[in-house]
Amino acid sequence: MTEIDRYLAWLAERGHPFDGYSALHRWSVTDLDGFWASIKDFFGVRFHSPASAVVPDRRMPGTEWFPGATLNYAEHALGGPAGDVAVIAYSQTRDRTELTWGELRDQVARARAGLMRLGVGRGDRVVAYLPNLPETVVAYLAVASLGAIWASCAPEFGARSVVDRFGQIEPRVLLTVAGYRYGTKDVDRRAEVAEIRAGLPTVEHVVHVPYGGHDLPDTLAWNDLLTESAPGFEPVGFAHPLCVLFSSGTTGKPKAIVHGHGGILLEHLKNHALSWDLRPGDRILWFSTTAWMMWNALVSGLLTGASIVLVDGNPLHPDLAWQWRLAAETRATLMGASPGFLMACRKAGLDPAASHDLSALRQLGAAGSPLPAEGYHWVHERFPGVLLNVGSGGTDVCSGIVQGGPLQPVVAGEISGPCLGVDAKAFDEHGAQVVGELGELVITAPMPSMPVGFWGDDTGARYRDTYFGTYPGVWRHGDWIRFSPEGSCVIAGRSDATLNRGGVRLGTAEFYAVVEELPEVDDSLVVHLEDPAGGNGDLRLYVVLRDAVLDAPLRAKIASALKSALSPRHVPDTITAVPVIPRNRTGKKLELPVKKLLLGARAGDVVGADVLADPTALDHFGARA
Repeated sequence: MTEIDRYLAWLAERGHPFDGYSALHRWSVTDLDGFWASIKDFFGVRFHSPASAVVPDRRMPGTEWFPGATLNYAEHALGGPAGDVAVIAYSQTRDRTELTWGELRDQVARARAGLMRLGVGRGDRVVAYLPNLPETVVAYLAVASLGAIWASCAPEFGARSVVDRFGQIEPRVLLTVAGYRYGTKDVDRRAEVAEIRAGLPTVEHVVHVPYGGHDLPDTLAWNDLLTESAPGFEPVGFAHPLCVLFSSGTTGKPKAIVHGHGGILLEHLKNHALSWDLRPGDRILWFSTTAWMMWNALVSGLLTGASIVLVDGNPLHPDLAWQWRLAAETRATLMGASPGFLMACRKAGLDPAASHDLSALRQLGAAGSPLPAEGYHWVHERFPGVLLNVGSGGTDVCSGIVQGGPLQPVVAGEISGPCLGVDAKAFDEHGAQVVGELGELVITAPMPSMPVGFWGDDTGARYRDTYFGTYPGVWRHGDWIRFSPEGSCVIAGRSDATLNRGGVRLGTAEFYAVVEELPEVDDSLVVHLEDPAGGNGDLRLYVVLRDAVLDAPLRAKIASALKSALSPRHVPDTITAVPVIPRNRTGKKLELPVKKLLLGARAGDVVGADVLADPTALDHFGARA
């Protein structure tokens, strides 16, 4: 029995029978009090002080959830049997390590005591310049246990990017490594750490996590932080800040997005159990750095009693099959992967389930960018009996907005539908719902994991403008989406990157699904430069080729494929070969920064080099000729 089947049976016993997912979803977005109270009760969420209501006012922004309730996220993440494995960590810097639930609880209590000795308490900020390590998980849960506030950046980020983020929240303590290994390359970060320290004048203490073989002067050693133990969990309000996540910084200074204890706890319990089907004894493997919201989601696997597999280093080293070997070795029941990784495995002719024992695997998750229909077919053929769960969400809600699950059909090239508790729709420019055509992705009812606010935005003006400035009282997410009459959907790209070709808006994902299926093309990016006079403008396609030359026949082949599969409007005016497509560190293509470059902006003004997965990726795009 899946977890969502168990939940449906539990609801039926309490007088709420539902005939399948669609009926359950309708209830989840119309009866917010009933649905979210059921999530609290079904998962046994512990309130130290009771709530006076669930959601007394559902107006957005400003919704208040469970007023009066106190709780602690970390308390719910540390409940597994003492002798069972809770954390398994793989790295190219050191040997495989494990923590049992008992060891994890002990280390969290010790880190908690160490932070208390440093003066850390409720509301203080602790920041981490750390990879995806067991120590990072321990520190995060210890910070949460105190009611202090966590933020992290991956150590591949340069000092300027880190200071731009951490400097906004004025941290008291910095945890850091001095270096790491990425594949076969040793990376020394001592100079970056020194620059970060200099750029964060509020930091009173620096804790050095030994990793990578270098020492750091004038720091407290991690082991010295853990010399004493102080178990316990500070009860905090439902909306008390748990962590600060940062937007990518591709459209301006990174936003410091504040998430609360209660919202993340309830949302991740709902998502991880009812969509991802995680339960005690399961294992989740999902490659992520500590700069992506998927890291927070990965750690939340502990809430369900599942074990988490941490991976640090080059996810493609020594080869494409490495992650599949990890999935087999760890007996992963849920493995997450980027669509790009799945498509690369397909192109390389891999057959992972035939080459490795993946019999424990029940779900393959895919997120970060659209997965073409061919990727669905490959998974279906290569992983019989495994559910492909494609989703899309974001840092803003630290979860999924649309995705699949055990009760939903899988439609090739589409996402199964809105998540439970997420009233997702497509709106036209007038704020009317549209079905069967592209529109803005909106959420018309509040979610507990919508941000508490932006750090430093005391009046809430920036928060309101970001999410509610277009449609008052309705959350505008920033994606361009099409819902089918049956409820499945297709994300066509970011709405700020859509292409207005002669008055018709085209989604970038539609281009990529066609172009990247051609055997000669490994990757692509499309931008549209509008014509101020109202003409068709200039549609430019950039391609990374695979053992091919961009000659006239190949240009014609690409143009013909787009015209045939999509429309004449999709035929680009120019096609240019480049060595690499600009992507951020979570794999998203950076159409808007490239567009700004083509319109004459300087590279340093459109995006920080540390945001780029490949720091040289923008070097190949100059101003519009």
